[in-house]
Amino acid sequence: GYITNGERYNKVVDIWAGVTDAIADQMMSGMATDRTVDAEGNEITTQSFNSIFMMADSGARGSAQQMRQLAGMRGLMAKPSGEIIETPITANFREGLTVLQYFISTHGARKGLADTALKTANSGYLTRRLVDVAQDTVIHIRDCGTLDGIEITPLIEGGEVIERLGDRVLGRVALEDIIDPFTSDVLVRMNEEIDEEKVDRLEAAGVEAVTIRSVLTCAARKGVCALCYGRDLARGLIVCQGEAIGVIAAQSIGEPGTQLTMRTFHIGGTASRRAEQTTLEPRHDGVVKLKNVECVTDRDGFTVVMNRNAELAIVEELQDGQFRERERYPLVHGARLRKNDGDTVKAGEILAEWDPFMTPIITEVAGTVKFGDVVDGETMSEEVDPNTGMSTRIIKSLKAGADRRPRLSVKDEAGQTRERPRGGAARYQLPEGAYLAAENGQAVLPGDVVARIPRETTKTKDITGGLPRVAELFEARRPKEFAVISEIDGAVSFGKDTKGKRKIVVTPEVGDEREYLVAKGKHILVQEGDLIRAGHQLHAGSSNPHDILTVKGEKKLAAYLVDEIQEIYRLQGVRINDKHIEVIVRQMLRRVRIQDAGESDYLAGDQVEKMRFQESNEQVLAEGKQPATAVPLLLGITKASLATESFISAASFQETTKVLTEASVSGALDGLKGLKENVIMGRLIPAGTGLADYESVDVDVPGTESGEDEHDLTQAIPTMA
Repeated sequence: GYITNGERYNKVVDIWAGVTDAIADQMMSGMATDRTVDAEGNEITTQSFNSIFMMADSGARGSAQQMRQLAGMRGLMAKPSGEIIETPITANFREGLTVLQYFISTHGARKGLADTALKTANSGYLTRRLVDVAQDTVIHIRDCGTLDGIEITPLIEGGEVIERLGDRVLGRVALEDIIDPFTSDVLVRMNEEIDEEKVDRLEAAGVEAVTIRSVLTCAARKGVCALCYGRDLARGLIVCQGEAIGVIAAQSIGEPGTQLTMRTFHIGGTASRRAEQTTLEPRHDGVVKLKNVECVTDRDGFTVVMNRNAELAIVEELQDGQFRERERYPLVHGARLRKNDGDTVKAGEILAEWDPFMTPIITEVAGTVKFGDVVDGETMSEEVDPNTGMSTRIIKSLKAGADRRPRLSVKDEAGQTRERPRGGAARYQLPEGAYLAAENGQAVLPGDVVARIPRETTKTKDITGGLPRVAELFEARRPKEFAVISEIDGAVSFGKDTKGKRKIVVTPEVGDEREYLVAKGKHILVQEGDLIRAGHQLHAGSSNPHDILTVKGEKKLAAYLVDEIQEIYRLQGVRINDKHIEVIVRQMLRRVRIQDAGESDYLAGDQVEKMRFQESNEQVLAEGKQPATAVPLLLGITKASLATESFISAASFQETTKVLTEASVSGALDGLKGLKENVIMGRLIPAGTGLADYESVDVDVPGTESGEDEHDLTQAIPTMA
């Protein structure tokens, strides 16, 4: 009973996923270089001109995953149910498959063909909604003069750098001067584009965070300004006025969607799973600094992390005795530290290790284990493994209305519950699905695992989960099982349970406490006495974007949406520039809800465009009256399209009768500002040279008087030729 069958399966699949990735990397790096003989007869290594490598590497056609199947190994395959078959296909197509391997492959191939037909429609509909919500976003002015921007840091997941800082800021515009932390030289001036050369300078100087201008913080009254958008990715220069960036953004996000739907077909049903990360390794040499880490030393002498908001930083000492932080990682609860505070480490050394497939419940004190409300057949079931004869004990789901709370406490010799080092009794709640790792009455030492909560058995992360997930994020839907998050900083305690729910109380240092009710079966992520920050999840589940907006604000929400959407595409090997997603998120956040109308013409609860709201408030303030206050609002792309100021655009999107009747009843006016309404009315679109600014431009033809016959270009043509 040392590990459960689910954990064993997860570990096996993980090892194979790692092997497949390693083979693919070796195969690609082998193809990336050629060994040739130079004029002097010396053997040299050059960049490869292998045509297949160039095709896949440039992204023209095919992918590293397809190459892997042709020349590496086919890898793990999925069953019809979506689970991954433990034994992978070790052969590749060039060697040929055995009968059994061929049979395993058939399911994936069939599934791919069926999926393609069904999902092309989904992807097309997503593109249509994206185009509709962003169609009127055009570059109107060069500089809006904003002093606000967003901070960009390298994207790190579980200690591994997914995307370097340089890749994220290339082609963007710096909001403020970027200073070299060592020499205090200015690397990039304010409002300068960060080009390839400046990116190299930033990375050489070890800059870890850069504040850039973004469409999310652009203050232009109409459209967006060129400096907040940055580089036009098609030309490599700062974007021109009149560029329809909304449509470009929508198509850049939607087009890979059609690829992603068909991706299963190309890969032929091979399971796409990344090997999970189990260790933390630094990228730079330096000194270890632990930040708010609460830990205990276990019986093997290792330091075990006990809290959930612990961090580990790598710092380097400067000449003047000051320290400069090079990188920082969150530490997983239950991780074993290999290095302690103040240790000097080299890049690539192991700092910490953990099991990615289970969350441990660890005791912080020594004593005797005592179960509470763990009743065989009622709150716990015992399963015997027929092969080994070992038994495992699992906490069952509680029937509705049952007021039992399975828990485990650590007692001293007198039978009293021990106190934890950081306050609170050493009592641990056992959530549904937890495996008991200790016996009743067993003596334990600090750092011992007393129960384990397995992570879900990993199903293949196909874009089947991906495309609907992208749509769910853009539609800003509340997830079914969303996690409750704390609205304030404070200390956690547990209140009296109500029927079927547990009460979690967060008490701040000053101010009123907040109470949250969580269903009993849920795995609670906080313990008694934990100090948590606003926005911290109280139990396992997906984040609700509306909660993030309320608690953490617009910038944090935008960062969350960009990262989540990018992760789905990244898993499929598709690269999209962040700015495209930011353009769509800007459109989702362009309305506010009036909270207090003040002396304005609004009513409390009205939904208004942000710019309209600012203009009306400026007017009210100019008259010396009380302005209105409002809170930001997050609308999904469909809702945002229907809530647009132009009724012609909304009517041509969805719910035509409803939109038109509401517009006629309220006597709406359409200013024909977007692209769609102008196309429908048969006018020139306000983008490119159709922008109002270009209307007054004269054509100056040599040999004619300026302004004379400016529209008759027929005489101008021979002169120009």
